[in-house]
This record gives sequence, C-alpha cells and structure tokens, in this order.
Amino acid sequence: VSAPSCSPKGFPKLKNDTFLRAARGEETEYTPVWCMRQAGRYLPEFRETRAAQDFFATCRSPKACCELTLQPLRRFPLDAAIIFSDILVVPQALGMDVVMTPGKGPTFPEPLKEVEDLLKLRQKVDVTAELGYVFEAITLTRHSLEGKVPLIGFSGAPWTLMSYMIEGGGSTTLAKAKSWLYRHPDASHRLLRLLTDVIIDYLVGQVAAGAQALQLFESHAGHLGPEQFQAFALPYIRDIARGVKSKLKSEALPLVPMIVFAKDAHYALGDLARAGYEVVGLDWTIRPQDARAQIGKDITLQGNLDPCALYAPKEKIGELVKKMLEGFGTQRYIANLGHGLYPDMSPEHVGAFVEAVHAHSRHMNKH
Repeated sequence: VSAPSCSPKGFPKLKNDTFLRAARGEETEYTPVWCMRQAGRYLPEFRETRAAQDFFATCRSPKACCELTLQPLRRFPLDAAIIFSDILVVPQALGMDVVMTPGKGPTFPEPLKEVEDLLKLRQKVDVTAELGYVFEAITLTRHSLEGKVPLIGFSGAPWTLMSYMIEGGGSTTLAKAKSWLYRHPDASHRLLRLLTDVIIDYLVGQVAAGAQALQLFESHAGHLGPEQFQAFALPYIRDIARGVKSKLKSEALPLVPMIVFAKDAHYALGDLARAGYEVVGLDWTIRPQDARAQIGKDITLQGNLDPCALYAPKEKIGELVKKMLEGFGTQRYIANLGHGLYPDMSPEHVGAFVEAVHAHSRHMNKH
C-alpha cells in the first residue's frame, strides 16, 4: 500500500518548487537552473568524499550518495538536486559485471558478444532486491534536503545501456553495438524490451522512494541515424513514459514530470516532443529558436549552454547566458548545460552560470 501522494513517508514540505512548476509549464518568477553532473569531480569536496572508495561501492552507499547529492547545493542556489548514481546500475541489476577503470571509465569485463549471451542476463529483475540501495539513497536525500529543492531521479535509456553492454565501455563509433541492430534486429529488440521493463520498474520505484521528477538519458542517440532511432530508440523511450505513468497511477503515486534527454538527436526533436515527456532536454548543438519551433509551445525545454562555455571568463558566461535566455524565453524553460560538467571546471564559474540565469531571467520577466 502506497502512502498518500501529498506527503509520502512524511517528507519535509517543499520550499522552492520553481523547477517543478517550469517542468509542468506553469509560470515562474525566474528561470530555474540545475546542471547535469552537478554532483561531481569538479568539486574538491566530492574528490575528498570519494577518495578511497570504489566508484560503484559509493553508488551502493546511501549515505555517500546523499552527501554527494547535497554538496553542490551547499555552494550554489540550484533549483533542483539530482541523486548521485550511475546509469550502469541497471546492467548490474541484470547480472552484468561493471568496474570503474581509472583513466578509462566504466568497463564490462564480459560484454555481450553473441546473441546467446542474452541468456546469461536475468530475465526477471526484482528492482527492490537489486537496486534498493538507490531507493534508500533517494529517501535519505529527500529527507536531508529539508524541502530546499526538488530531487530528480534518473535512468539511462535502453539503447544507451545496450550500447555499453555490447561495447564493454565507452566507444567513439559504437560499431559493435550498432552491428547488432543490423545483424540481429530481433535479438536487439529482445534486449531493448528487457531493459525497458526493468527501467519502468526502476523509475516507478524511485518515485515511491521520494523522487519528484525523472530524467531519461539517451546519451548515445547521436550514434544512430533517423531510421535506426525510429526503430530501436524511440519506441522504447515512448513505452517508458507510458509505462511509468500508468504504473504511478495504478500504485496511487504522484505523477511526477518526466524529462527526456537524447543527446545529438536533432533529427528527432518533433518525435521526442510527442513521446509523452513534459520536458525535452537539449544539447548545445541546437539553436534555441529552432528547438522551440520543432517542439512547439506545450513542452518545456531544458538546456543547453555548451559546457565548455564555463571555461570562459565570468563576464563572458553572463553574456552567453543572457543570449541563451533570449533564445528560449524565460517561461516553459529550465536552464542547464547541453551536457554534464567536466572534472576540471572551476566551481566559481559554475556559480557564475547559476547566478547569471537567476539574475537575467528575473530582469527579463520584469521588463
């Protein structure tokens, strides 16, 4: 039995709902802002907290995840927190091994090579048993935030996760994963369906645990062309929105806003606008005006300053933010970067970005 949706688990009352209002398309006094990878290695306190620990051991410690999620909010007036975790916890839940290799990133010692390897994956995943540590981290963090800002939960999207599971790590071409789409379309769909079912349960579990919004990361969309995206990515992105919403309803959980971020999928903006998400996230290669024209007025946009703009002097960051706000407009809009923060970025410049969004959007709303 779920707790009533007004205040499940006795969570503190939310003090700043600007991000949620913008996500739902309601009017806001200023444009809310958060950053992808805002809990991260660009903060010295993050490096200290994580110094001695294995990356995935950190992900499995609710206390560590809570601390890392809160760190950027102690420094910057961000309008949302995003739970510290990783998209690759889902392949782990399916029974795959993933290790974080220093200097190389995540590595699968035994990636999927042949269609037969699909049989090694768990076909039925109990998400509470396998990923309950994420749910605990969300509940703990939601309490620890004391209602300061909303907490975002997230998952990787099926195609992006499939590509990691086959490549065995990062890749510039994704040739191994894409070859499956051409050589083994049926097996590819079987794997994508399995991932979709787990992701739906995982996202619903995050809301039950206290997440107030959800983001789906299709980080490898840009490796697909329009036809492959239509066949192997979009149907599952749609199913996730539909599946999550119907499960939230049937379990009497809050219907939280959902964000889809498909990096480099310019060719699919119209389709993403109709995929069932309240918010479409954009990378930095898209002009705000073009995105608005393709996506329409009824969907909130999120993005999309080039993360490398944060290497610019602070005054320049302010000018770039102002231009971005002029392009998007201050309403039905959530400011963010067009990708995650990089480890060598100056926290002061991140602060300058956040403050510029607030200052310029307030000024534009008054005039």
